[in-house]
Amino acid sequence: MQLTKSLFQLISKFLAQRKIYLTRSLSFRQRPDKLAISFDFVRHTTLELCYEEIILKNIKGNVAELGVYKGEFSQKLNHLFSDRKIYLFDTFEGFDDKDIEIEKAQNFSDGKQDFSDTSIDLVMQQMTYPENCIIKKGFFPETAEGIDDRFCFVSLDTDLFEPIYQGLLFFYPKLEKGGYIFVHDFNNDGYKGTRHAVTKFCSENKISYVPIPDNSGTVIITK
Repeated sequence: MQLTKSLFQLISKFLAQRKIYLTRSLSFRQRPDKLAISFDFVRHTTLELCYEEIILKNIKGNVAELGVYKGEFSQKLNHLFSDRKIYLFDTFEGFDDKDIEIEKAQNFSDGKQDFSDTSIDLVMQQMTYPENCIIKKGFFPETAEGIDDRFCFVSLDTDLFEPIYQGLLFFYPKLEKGGYIFVHDFNNDGYKGTRHAVTKFCSENKISYVPIPDNSGTVIITK
């Protein structure tokens, strides 16, 4: 056992010098329904831990993702929160021109990345419990009109300032106490508008947040 631990530490140190990291931080988790291993281990494992806290504390509410793209993270949400509705907000056509104009005017990003290679059918094919999914296609926040649900978990992954800010304005008041909002790309230099949206909203409302070292620098907001 000691030899195995020493070997792991030796290999970990060698790889860390090359900016490749190994972890045994959750080696005690042996749940048969755990999520499949992903390239973004930190983000998805943090999601699992937050899910466990929500269940442990019996926090009510549904789930939402604003910025679905091809549905990879949505599928994980749908798999974990198997008994809850999940709202999926997206244009399913890539960035909206109105949001790109704001990005360029503020020098947040050029908005050139193409996220149009998706569709509702492609996303729905990945869902474990498709009957729980509520698709909201179009421009946010117009697509959220009439929704008065409460939420235990929300993912904001639209990359651009305006939809992230509008997402926080809409979802944070509807977040249950003890619930979580994950905002992707907070520390992504390619989309500086995300950080500006989060810091603006949190400063205005005296809210704290916690950044995590995942693939694109997610930040977590809770109540």
